[in-house]
Amino acid sequence: MSNDLVTRLRSLDLAGEIAPPSGETSAPCLAEWQASGVSFVCSDPGYERQYYRAVRELFSCVKSTDDLGLILQEGGIYFGCWLESTGTISAELLSRFLPGVAQRTFEGFAKTQRPDGLFPYKLTADGAVFNQIQLVTPLARSVWNHYRLNGRDRAFLETMYTAMAAYDGWIAGNRDTRGTGGVEAFCCFDTGHDLSARFWHVPDTPHENDPARCDPANPLVPFVAPDLTANIACQRSYLARIADELGDDETTWDDLAAASTAALHRHCFDDTDQFFYDSDRHGRPVRVQSDVLLRVLASEVGDDDFFAEMLDRYLLNTGKFFAKYPFTSIAMSDPRFDPSPDHNSWCGPTNLLSLIRAPHAFEAHRRHVELGLALQPALWALFRMERFAQTINPFTGDAGFTESYSPAMLGLIDFVERLFGILPRPDGLLWFTGLAPASISHRQVDIETGYARIIDGARFELVTSETEVVVYKDGAPLHRFPKGIRLVTDRAGTPVSLIGMSVAPVSGTVSGPGGTFEVTIGPNEQLDFRDDGLTAVWPAGYVPISS
Repeated sequence: MSNDLVTRLRSLDLAGEIAPPSGETSAPCLAEWQASGVSFVCSDPGYERQYYRAVRELFSCVKSTDDLGLILQEGGIYFGCWLESTGTISAELLSRFLPGVAQRTFEGFAKTQRPDGLFPYKLTADGAVFNQIQLVTPLARSVWNHYRLNGRDRAFLETMYTAMAAYDGWIAGNRDTRGTGGVEAFCCFDTGHDLSARFWHVPDTPHENDPARCDPANPLVPFVAPDLTANIACQRSYLARIADELGDDETTWDDLAAASTAALHRHCFDDTDQFFYDSDRHGRPVRVQSDVLLRVLASEVGDDDFFAEMLDRYLLNTGKFFAKYPFTSIAMSDPRFDPSPDHNSWCGPTNLLSLIRAPHAFEAHRRHVELGLALQPALWALFRMERFAQTINPFTGDAGFTESYSPAMLGLIDFVERLFGILPRPDGLLWFTGLAPASISHRQVDIETGYARIIDGARFELVTSETEVVVYKDGAPLHRFPKGIRLVTDRAGTPVSLIGMSVAPVSGTVSGPGGTFEVTIGPNEQLDFRDDGLTAVWPAGYVPISS
């Protein structure tokens, strides 16, 4: 079958497969996608069809907004581009496929920024909207990663840096009314946690729809919010990197980031539960265990040991967040947990936004195997969706609320590339990952895949059979290695390291221009190519699923 996949991968009519609908976005999106060279073939024709359907529907979410040009929109019932999602994590993922659209999406928030520094929380066809703040993924990290991945456009980085520095000033001046050093939520929509028990008896929007005002008559808010505080801490640490890149002094940003992190732990971390909670206006913890934890961890809070503990106690715990289709939006042990995915709810259902944000948390701590365990069920559900929904039933994998939702399409496209594709990294490396779609329900089926991508003018192909993975460059075999391993190379395809991607140790022959090696590599283990051999630089081991 693998030879057949190679043939199909090379003869694929990519434009015909994508077949975007006619309209103003079709030609630009198709041209950018073709420039990336990204193609996918699969021994399961249904998976292959669904992949290209996701690409086609993603193109339909690229729309012209005011004078910003073609930018990404959220899709479904959401007519606009939200800072918490579309303008950050979604645009960051999109930058690997449609970099021009992604860059215009980032720039849209700088172009519509208020004179006092406030970013709109969303961009719509009718203009920018400023009712609340609505933060989750740090914008500065998304901008930094896009910049490093796509040619280092200095003018773009300077524009975004100036805008983000002004926004930081607005947040510091308006969202720390209690003087804690943290960042406050005045309402539910500030964090996008619609219907979450976290915000029961709290307004949906700020007082009189003014993002600088908190309802003085509400008995609970303002909250010192762990996800907002962690967002700004992470944002500031990346502003430091950007400042250094632009020749400015990064010290102030580093100091501000450290102060935000200290405030997060001082006001929001509960030592007994080992969990991050909102601190209400009386200084009491709001004891709702929600995906706030994953948001904080995705903002790069905590060391490797802390992350491993959070995996064991919460994220990989089947009594907390690790449902059959993880991650639930509040802990399953909470009596307020409601798995119904039929509305925009963060009170139980698995949300696709949580899943596309998760790699930032896991990969920062080299927990590649554990991330795969979480993404494979979601990918199985996405391959079967009749409509690309916002939510998933955490018990059945059935599609939930809305349709044509861009984070769902980007989730499918990203997970394919991350688990059995060719993923270009902002650090200049390439990931060739030799996994395959997992069988989540019913009988096991071995699925073979092929993936292609153009890097610096060279066409790379990755073909995964039942036992072996072969990498081609411009049609010629370049590397072979056993299934269950990730090969890391530079952008020319020169090998840098191997990473174990399977719970079970993987043994076999690794061959390429650098030589032939017999290897056994454990879960998450990293072996670097050094001095004509392989050197262990990260130990084997993984955090098992708990209950």
